[in-house]
Amino acid sequence: MTPQAATTSVETLLAAEAARVDEALERALRDALARPATALDPVVRYGTLWGGKRLRPVLCVQAYRSLAGDPPAPVYEIAAALECIHAYSLLHDDLPWMDDDDTRRGRPSTHRVFGTAQAVLSGAALISIACATATRGAVRLGLGEEAAADIVGALARAAGAGGMVGGQALDLAGEGGSAGYEALERIHALKTGALLSAAARMGALAAGASAPVAEAFAAYGAHLGLAFQVADDVLEASSAAAVLGKPVDGDARLAKSTVPGLLGLEGARAVAFREAGLARAALREAGLADGALAALADYAAGRDR
Repeated sequence: MTPQAATTSVETLLAAEAARVDEALERALRDALARPATALDPVVRYGTLWGGKRLRPVLCVQAYRSLAGDPPAPVYEIAAALECIHAYSLLHDDLPWMDDDDTRRGRPSTHRVFGTAQAVLSGAALISIACATATRGAVRLGLGEEAAADIVGALARAAGAGGMVGGQALDLAGEGGSAGYEALERIHALKTGALLSAAARMGALAAGASAPVAEAFAAYGAHLGLAFQVADDVLEASSAAAVLGKPVDGDARLAKSTVPGLLGLEGARAVAFREAGLARAALREAGLADGALAALADYAAGRDR
């Protein structure tokens, strides 16, 4: 398969699965948001349901599929919980005291439409929605108490101080500085890689995977996460805002170190594809061959938007 055909195949997979993830997201928000409706309802919906690749939930679903076949509806609930956490992170990333971005996915950022207070509160609400949704999906899937706790625990750890939030803290601390490659790799591993690693692990756990198999999926997701983030930095350094649907001057404006800044565009692309190869190897070495997951890793490294 040519690189262009492989990209088309992955984009077709992402589009098909995104529709099912969005259905699960709609149900999750309908079940979780207060009744009667409050002022947070439109804010949460605006920040969660508009666009996006749905890479994290699709990765969860595909990990399940590679082990246990076509996923039933509760797996999509578990996957939707990951998107809730991702949406919360974007709501907060765009705030004035974070990345201070005015647009997201081609339209005004949530805080620009509803105000910073509502964006903060909606992001916080999405954390509890995510945990409730993941728990409900695990119960409906018929998993035992220990397996359900492992799934929700993986989500919570990836979202917290030892994962995404910790990475964001390091990222903020590095503004205006000159971080080296190892420091950047640590930031990306926490800020981006932790949730993608959790997505693959959660899908494997939902399928009843053993601890070693779940760990192989987690390693795959971690490498895919670094490939994805470095590719994102390459795109920000080389693309137009109209293509990406978000500002492309954020890193320069905040004086952040980036992998392209340290290694150049070609050096950064080489890192992204190296990490994609390590992602594939993590599954192969565990005897877990899956063409769609391999293609997802390559897509993460070589995407053009």
